[in-house]
Amino acid sequence: MGNQPLIVLSEDSQRTSGRDAQSMNITAGKAVAESVRTTLGPKGMDKMLVDNSGNVVVTNDGVTILKEMDIEHPAANMIVEVAETQEDEVGDGTTTSVVIAGELLAKAEDLLEQDIHATILAQGYRQAASKAKEILEDIAIEVDADDTEVLEQIAGTAMTGKGAENAKGTLATLVVDAIRAVADDDEIDTDNINVQKVVGGSVPDSELVEGVIVGKERVHENMPYFVEDANVALLDSPIEVKETEIDAEVNVTDPDQLQQFLDQEEKQLREMVDQLKAVGADVVFCQKGIDDMAQHYLAQEGILAVRRAKKSDIKALSRSTGARIVSNLDDITEDDLGFAGSVAEKEIGGDTKIFVEDVEEAKSVTLVLRGGTEHVVDEVERAIDDSLGVVRTTLEDGKVLPGGGAPETELALGLRDYADSVGGREQLAVEAFADAIDVIPRTLAENAGLDPIDSLVDLRSKHDGGDTTAGLDAYTGEVVDMEEDGVVEPLRVKTQAVESATEAAVMILRIDDVIAAGDLVGGKTGDDGDDDGPAGGPGGMGGGMGGMGGMGGMGGAM
Repeated sequence: MGNQPLIVLSEDSQRTSGRDAQSMNITAGKAVAESVRTTLGPKGMDKMLVDNSGNVVVTNDGVTILKEMDIEHPAANMIVEVAETQEDEVGDGTTTSVVIAGELLAKAEDLLEQDIHATILAQGYRQAASKAKEILEDIAIEVDADDTEVLEQIAGTAMTGKGAENAKGTLATLVVDAIRAVADDDEIDTDNINVQKVVGGSVPDSELVEGVIVGKERVHENMPYFVEDANVALLDSPIEVKETEIDAEVNVTDPDQLQQFLDQEEKQLREMVDQLKAVGADVVFCQKGIDDMAQHYLAQEGILAVRRAKKSDIKALSRSTGARIVSNLDDITEDDLGFAGSVAEKEIGGDTKIFVEDVEEAKSVTLVLRGGTEHVVDEVERAIDDSLGVVRTTLEDGKVLPGGGAPETELALGLRDYADSVGGREQLAVEAFADAIDVIPRTLAENAGLDPIDSLVDLRSKHDGGDTTAGLDAYTGEVVDMEEDGVVEPLRVKTQAVESATEAAVMILRIDDVIAAGDLVGGKTGDDGDDDGPAGGPGGMGGGMGGMGGMGGMGGAM
């Protein structure tokens, strides 16, 4: 080949290798973690996120912040995935998992500079994460599923620091009642809890409706507003005359024929309504359309009807009232009907909705969330989502941990002891992991305006003395017994956070080559089109994180 260079990559490709690639990815991961760090804990601050079209979100929910930020850097996106996994699995602890991942990367960077190989770091981190799960299991507290007070404390802890905090007592009770209502033996599907947001009133005005609220009105003015002890029919077929399946023409040669044709249509519609009347239906929810003439006949019979109800509402009504969804009106029987003690059209927050209440053993319920403004209601909904997730997880696992940085302090101490038994250079990685876990109590203290060093020293001395439930009270700055204070969260929130953070950090550390098909975020091109340098070297990273795409649009907000 002589001295001719062999070109494998296209001209547009950009490649960053070795320490530069690691440094670029670590910087991206740390930047994401830093963006949500100040939201952690009961005294965490909120972020205002403004998208390209001017929509505003005010929140301190970690996963919401990261989803709203238009992040482009691939390594940064790996950290966002940690938050999304945490949200899907347990519903809370998203900020915790991201902050731990960022700190693991920061500690790894120091060790990489001391020529510790990334593979050794990865191995040490994995060993530490495995040991961390054992330690957490050891200090977990058993919870009885019937212990309402503890379940409400767990729900309240998940809301602390969010917009719902002022009314967390009321909301925590609603959350626990809702979860218990939809629990099928050991199966709990939070999708059966329908959350309706209503702007108007205040957060404490929120309520739990043991039944379903359908965002529709009666289809005819002459129908009753209210039906007591109602037999409910659910249809996913229209109450209309069926159209022919093939294109057909009807030639009418005489006005009488036209009248006969119309009379026949009316007769069919009348028969449909008579079928509903015959089986004893008082209320009809139809997923499809209802013909105008059929509406008139239904109103005549005193049947309350709703058309074009959402599929999700029909399913919820089926679970709630016990009605079977009927696909063919000809096949409807009395056994297909469900029962509700009350079906009424009411106005709430300026909108008219149908309330289906007083059902036996409601397996589908509705949480009505109130708030003074749309932003408040949205943030309350996010807090409720977190609470529903943690109460469900607690009922499934039956184990909780104290909050306030207590488990992290215990982890850090336990891992430092464990590091002595780990041979070789992995010991340094385990110690780094222990130091990284300390970021949680330290951040809690910082966000509460306390001295992080003093707080950490107090926490460690309590845990050294065997007090595994000692945590930081962000309001008083004292180290107190978190179990006694009722600040508890599910064991799975912490184990999932540690696992997800470790896996993401390890994946990012093991990357030593970044080959981008085009411009990688961070590699800028000059006006003349020539590259200013390799994509995303550490130098380019500053511009790159500004170009975290979206932190672009939100630069001023962050």
